[in-house]
Amino acid sequence: MESEEKTQQQRIAALWQTLEQEHKAPQSTEIPYLSALTVEDAARLAQLWPRLPAAERRRLVASLVQLAEGDFSLDFAAIFRLALHDLDATVRASAIEGFWEDEDAQLIPQLTRFLLEDEAEEVRVMAAQCLGHFVLLGELEKIRPRPFEMACEALLAAHNNPQETLEVRRRALESLAYASLPAFPELLQTAYAHPAAPLRLSAVFAMGRSADPRWKETVIQELHNPDPAMRYEAARACGELAAAAALHELVELTEDVDSEVQEAALWALGQIGGELARGTLERHLHSTNEALQEAAGAAINELEFLHGDPTHFLGLPEDFVGESDTRWEELFMASDADEDWPEDEE
Repeated sequence: MESEEKTQQQRIAALWQTLEQEHKAPQSTEIPYLSALTVEDAARLAQLWPRLPAAERRRLVASLVQLAEGDFSLDFAAIFRLALHDLDATVRASAIEGFWEDEDAQLIPQLTRFLLEDEAEEVRVMAAQCLGHFVLLGELEKIRPRPFEMACEALLAAHNNPQETLEVRRRALESLAYASLPAFPELLQTAYAHPAAPLRLSAVFAMGRSADPRWKETVIQELHNPDPAMRYEAARACGELAAAAALHELVELTEDVDSEVQEAALWALGQIGGELARGTLERHLHSTNEALQEAAGAAINELEFLHGDPTHFLGLPEDFVGESDTRWEELFMASDADEDWPEDEE
């Protein structure tokens, strides 16, 4: 026990030496020791931060994001808040990504400013995507109405801004799909009719995310699109919308020439359920393609969870366990992001 504690102390000392003296990001085995920094250590990191080269700051924040995604017990929020104010756009974008699962609505004002004011497209794109998480929380009434409205208004402004880049506009549209806004169906129809293929892809993606059954016929039609990217989005949307009328087309798509379309079709079958879906998925369990085997196994587990007896899962064979699809220190909070939301008026 004493030996383990000594080893841990040595690794922590090595971590700070790497940061302060070598001006480099720590090794991946040492980075977890940056979790849940004390106020003193957070201040220590803030002092040395400007001395780290941009490439090292990028590498560090990207590593933090990756580790946090795989282990929810890790808390790098203090570092992400520090990195939000970095001069390097890639660092800022990665810091925003680090708040992907955060449910603190006081992040919303800062995220909206990133979306509407940051000079770097990659930062605005990431802010648009991160705000989608808060739109969903608002729709589920897990945050108060006022910050929810602020998020929606910023996303609408970004999407409707003709001077904004297509990438930001499409990501804003995708995030808005979570909200039951009266104007959204017309917005979505306009995007679907847009001449730019990426925006049409986002429109079909948003149709699925909206969970609005009015779009079932549209997404089913797109299953026959010659563009594999559109077939992929359409298959995913059919699954999101539980479009049972698409079952036969989805079965056909499990033999598509594009492997990603095949996997999307398998996923959708797991969402929709039924004997035809089950039989198709079981057949693909014996595919010579390992990725399709894994996709089919995961889809059957989804099917059982959604439509059958959870005790009939395939169990937990490693080949069928995929990554899940679908974390702050007050010291680094920007003063203009520390807004206390006033009580809602009755």
